[in-house]
Amino acid sequence: MQEQAFEKNDSVRCRVCPQGCTLREGQTGVCHARANLGGEVRPLNYGRLTSLALDPVEKKPLARFMPGTYVLSVGTFGCNLRCPFCQNGEISCARIADASAPGTPEGMQLPEVVFTDVNGRTQRIRTEEYTPEELCETALYYRDRGNIGLAFTYNEPMVGMEFVRDTARLVHEAGMKNVLVTAGCITQEALAEVLPYIDAMNIDLKSFRAETYRELLGGDLETVKAFIRTAAEDAGTHVELTTLIIPGENDTEEEMREISTWISSLNGDAGKDIPLHVSRFFPRHRMTDRDATPVETVYRLADIARERLSFVYTGNC
Repeated sequence: MQEQAFEKNDSVRCRVCPQGCTLREGQTGVCHARANLGGEVRPLNYGRLTSLALDPVEKKPLARFMPGTYVLSVGTFGCNLRCPFCQNGEISCARIADASAPGTPEGMQLPEVVFTDVNGRTQRIRTEEYTPEELCETALYYRDRGNIGLAFTYNEPMVGMEFVRDTARLVHEAGMKNVLVTAGCITQEALAEVLPYIDAMNIDLKSFRAETYRELLGGDLETVKAFIRTAAEDAGTHVELTTLIIPGENDTEEEMREISTWISSLNGDAGKDIPLHVSRFFPRHRMTDRDATPVETVYRLADIARERLSFVYTGNC
């Protein structure tokens, strides 16, 4: 059995994110990916891949980390936020059908992963089971096609941080790179488990308003800022940030100036060189009542960010 991230705790309080779910036996947390099983919090999505693709590294998006290369990108299921505009809602909001049976004996069928849409329809999400060793071998197989390693992405990878940690360690030992694409609403304790093995991150900074994180996303801004600050100060990790511009939520010039000013203050003068991706929103998931962000809004806010930052990119335009 793989090593668990945290030692057994009688209170069964999950310490991966600020939700701090305290779970009864068999109960699953807000993320749908972690549960109290036998008196300890365990990941239900360990090695249960929902997505596997060889992507250009620029698609993560990473503009200034090994450009022109590819990275094998993997996703599981679950997320500790509830963003109504999620682009991958089918896997981020998916859950295991029977949380009490993730440790199914070898040879028996694993419990299904399912997703229920806004209309109450439930569908099965197809998964493939990989060990960290198997996934590392798969990454090595694609090295001749320009693959630099693994990117943990698509859903929130840190709700299954044990699998990220165990796999990333092997990838490093094999001489390849690890990329983490995350919303960063994760505790410092959990971040410390994986940071030594991560070569590059793209972290979402979805807003600079605490109430937006709390009321719209179900998260915590200060936790995200602490995550970004720690990652940016780590000499071995390349960091880029993304802000998705949503009409009526975070599309003001004032907020973009606050975002870019804060980024520029990180890690001394080095903060101004952290790349920021200013991205265009399209109606998705539970936020289909808004129009796509006007292209001119994205360009205008990107220009404002350039007042403070050296590298600003626009996306989805």
